[in-house]
Amino acid sequence: MPCVAYYRVSTLQQGKSGLGLAAQQQLVRSFVKEEAVLGEFVEVESGKKATRPQLRAAVQLAKSQGAVLVIAKLDRLSRNVAFIASLMESGVEFVACDQPQANKFTLHIFAALAEQERDMISERTRRALQVLKTQGKQLGTPANLTTAVQAQGLAVRQQNARTHEANRQATALIVARRAQGLGYNQIAQELEELGFRTRRGCQFTHKQVQRLAQRAAEQA
Repeated sequence: MPCVAYYRVSTLQQGKSGLGLAAQQQLVRSFVKEEAVLGEFVEVESGKKATRPQLRAAVQLAKSQGAVLVIAKLDRLSRNVAFIASLMESGVEFVACDQPQANKFTLHIFAALAEQERDMISERTRRALQVLKTQGKQLGTPANLTTAVQAQGLAVRQQNARTHEANRQATALIVARRAQGLGYNQIAQELEELGFRTRRGCQFTHKQVQRLAQRAAEQA
C-alpha cells in the first residue's frame, strides 16, 4: 500500500541540522521498504500544539490517494490524547514504526503516557530552574563542557528515556489488560506481538508480567 511519511521536530535548529529528523527518516524508510512513498512532510512544532499545517497536508494526501500515514514514533505525532483520538476519527489509516502492531486501544494508552510524561518533564524542569534561580546559580551550559561530553551525555539520557518509556508502556498495558480480565500468558503474548522486551532484552513471560502487575498495584 502506498505511504505518506510525516516527521516532526521540536525546534528550528533540529529541522535545519537534521538532528532527530534523520533518525526518523531512517526508521520510516526501513519500515516501508519497497512501498511507494507518495510524499514526505516535515513539521517544526512542539508536541503540545495541535496546529499542524504539514500534518494536515499529509493527511489530505493520504486520504486522496488511499495511502497510509507513517510516522517514526507515536510521540512524534503528538503527546496529546485528544489529538490522537481526533486523528483516529478522521478515517486516515496510520501506523507508528515503533508500535506497528498497536491497535486503537494500545495507541490511546501510549498517547496518554506520552502526554503524562510531557507534563511531568515540564513541571520538573520548571521546579528545578526555580530552585537554581533562588540559589543564585547561573543557568545555561557550563563553558568547560566540550561538545563531545555534551553529545555523550545526551546519548545516555536518550537511551535511559527510551528504556523508561518502554517500561512504562508495558506496565500500563499490563494493568489495562488485567482490568479487562486477560491472563498473564495472554498479556505476555500481546507484548511479544508489539515488540516489547524486558530490561535485559528478553521476551516477557507469565512470571515477569505478573511481577510488573503486582508492582503497579503496590504503587497505586
